[in-house]
This record gives sequence, structure tokens and C-alpha cells, in this order.
Amino acid sequence: MRRGVLPTNRKYGMTGPEPITQVFVDLERAGIHILNAAERGSDRVQRECWHHLSTMGLARLARVQPLTNDTLQLILREDVAIRWTPGCDTTLLCQQLTLNTLTHEADLDREIIVAMLASPVALVFPSVDEFFAAIRMRRYIVQAARNTVLNFGTAQAERPQDDWAYTEDRGYTLRPGRSLIEALERATQPGEFGLRYVFSCYRASEYIVLLAIAKEVRQSNPQLLHQLQHQWESRAIKSGEFHEVFLREHGSMATPLPTKFWVPGDRTWFRNPDAHSSDASGFEGSWVFYLGNGQFSNFWKWQQPFSLTSKCLELFHWRNATFTDAQGELRVDEDQVAHKVQATLQQPQEVERILRLMQRLRDPQSIYKDGGCIDTSRECPKWVCPGTSDLVLSTH
Repeated sequence: MRRGVLPTNRKYGMTGPEPITQVFVDLERAGIHILNAAERGSDRVQRECWHHLSTMGLARLARVQPLTNDTLQLILREDVAIRWTPGCDTTLLCQQLTLNTLTHEADLDREIIVAMLASPVALVFPSVDEFFAAIRMRRYIVQAARNTVLNFGTAQAERPQDDWAYTEDRGYTLRPGRSLIEALERATQPGEFGLRYVFSCYRASEYIVLLAIAKEVRQSNPQLLHQLQHQWESRAIKSGEFHEVFLREHGSMATPLPTKFWVPGDRTWFRNPDAHSSDASGFEGSWVFYLGNGQFSNFWKWQQPFSLTSKCLELFHWRNATFTDAQGELRVDEDQVAHKVQATLQQPQEVERILRLMQRLRDPQSIYKDGGCIDTSRECPKWVCPGTSDLVLSTH
């Protein structure tokens, strides 16, 4: 499941080969694959999965069955998938399941599980414990992304000075004695009236992923939390290295995921398909998290999450709000973008036209032709449990 090449930093326009992702594909429907079932006792693993689904009220929707002698498969029943996730579209699950994921944590877990059951590529876990940990980390990502409120910037950055120190070679590191979890929360979740710190959306997404992993391993793998703490006291992991160390990617340019398949907690990239406006710093695209219920994170206006429609309209209108500043730099007037989005929303035929252009899979890097803004892949944390974690840290 590891990539064959180092990922490129697509947010900042670095060039290089497209990432290669190997995925386990089931020709019928893939869903969730639990490996090493025979090692723990296949019947026992199957009972654990059934018990969890039953506790969540989801057993009637799923099939739990041996795929091989050593692999257990959890998938949506075919009739349920046809009715609730046609074409692997998971954006309407909240309405179909009558879920309130904003105020009921268990409902968020339900949406996560059902979307995973509907996956067209196998979501593979080496144990039931890793499967349950993945659900919790996705929940933590959604909860943190909902509460993240920042100021946007690519040329500068800020962090709470009591928690963080900056050097060019090590990035932002933790000051001695400061908690990694608390420092990440203070940097990204100041509340409605707190001081907002300057982030790029890419770096903000890394902090949210790291926070989710740290919160999970605080309970399930304290030794790994200690290693994370030590890592960030020594040197920050970021950009392409962050992706390689912490994230697993499903889908690729060769095997793209369906355009409306998301699992709450997915990190994804909306590409700016306009060659001219994508030259403006910070407007090459937009890194976001899928929050569930058809919504995507908005780090700059935390109480106004994006719908797929509003996100596509925003990226489309970047091309119509570019200008050159006094220093000769290409910029995008975000107030003008917001005005154009609101005006477009009053014109249903224009909305439909723009969505036909934007809700296409993106072109490969350096190509601006017929593609839209939808990425071919989604990203989620790697395995983190003792004995099965595939996170490899280095403080050097």
C-alpha cells in the first residue's frame, strides 16, 4: 500500500512524477479487508466485527464474510449500496441514514463506517484493532477540522510562542515541557474570538492529521505518542516527508476513485484547473478534509463549511478575480471571488455549466486541458497500533 515514489508537493507547485499508489481491488466491491484473521481466529474476528456493527445499528446493512482463509471482508449489502451509494456516491449518507453528526459522535462514526463499507478499493487493516483505530482517527480529524480557524498565508507563518519555536532547518518545534496535543490544538483551534494564526491550507492539514494520530495513540499506543513528542521537540516533519511518514493514499491517476466517493476524515486536494490563476501563490489548489454530510472544511471561515458546489464555484472564480499587485506579483481578490460565487448561485443554469467543467477528475501535473478540480485519490492516516503500526519516525 506504499507509494512507489516520493509524493510531490502539489499545493506549492513542485514538479515531478505523479504518485503511484498500489491498491487492492476487488472486482465485485472491495469494502474493508481485515488481514491476519486466521492468526487471531477467524470466527473470533468475525464475531468482533459483527458485534461492533450491531452495537452501531449497522449489522442489517452489511455483509461480513471470509474473502480468503486469512482475510475477512466487510461490505455493504448490494441492495443497500445500489440504493444509498449509487456510483459510490457517499455524499448523501447522512440524509439516508437520518444522522446528526454535528451533535452525536456515534452518528459520525456510523457515517464513517458505512462510507468505508462502500469503498470501491479495499481499505486494508492488519487487525480489528487497527480498523477501530482508523474510525477514531477519522472522527478526530473531522472534529478538529470543524473547529480549525486560521488566517491564510503562504509567505509567512505564526504559532503560539509559548508552545513553538522556529528555526529554518528544523521548522516549528515544541518548546521543552509543552504537550504536543495541546500545542496543536492551541495553534489551530483558538475559538471564535481567539487569536488566529497564519497557516497555508497544506500545513494546517498536516497539523490536523498529526493531532488525530496523537489523540488516538495517547490511549492505544503511548510509546508512539512519546516518539511523536520527541520528534517534534527535535524537528518538524512536513511536506512530502509528512505524506510518506504518516499518510496512506487510496486511488491514483491510473486508478482514480469515483468523483463523489469520500469517507469522513479523508484529506483531499481540489486542483485549480486554470493555468493562469494557478500561478498566484497559494491558489494552485486547495487542501481540505471531507467532514461528511456533503461538506468540506473551511479553515478561514470555520462556521461556513464548503459544499461540493460552493467549493467548485470558488475555485472556478479564482480565474475571474486575478490581478497583478504593485510588486508585479499575481494575486487573487478573495472578496471578489466571494461576490462572484454568490452571484452565480442565483443563476441555476450557470451553476450547472460550471459544475460540469469542475466536477471532472483533474489533469496530470503541468497539464491544463480538459480536467476539472477533483483529485483522483484520498489520504488517511497509516496504521498506529502496537505490533502493526507502519509509521517510521526519524529525528535526524
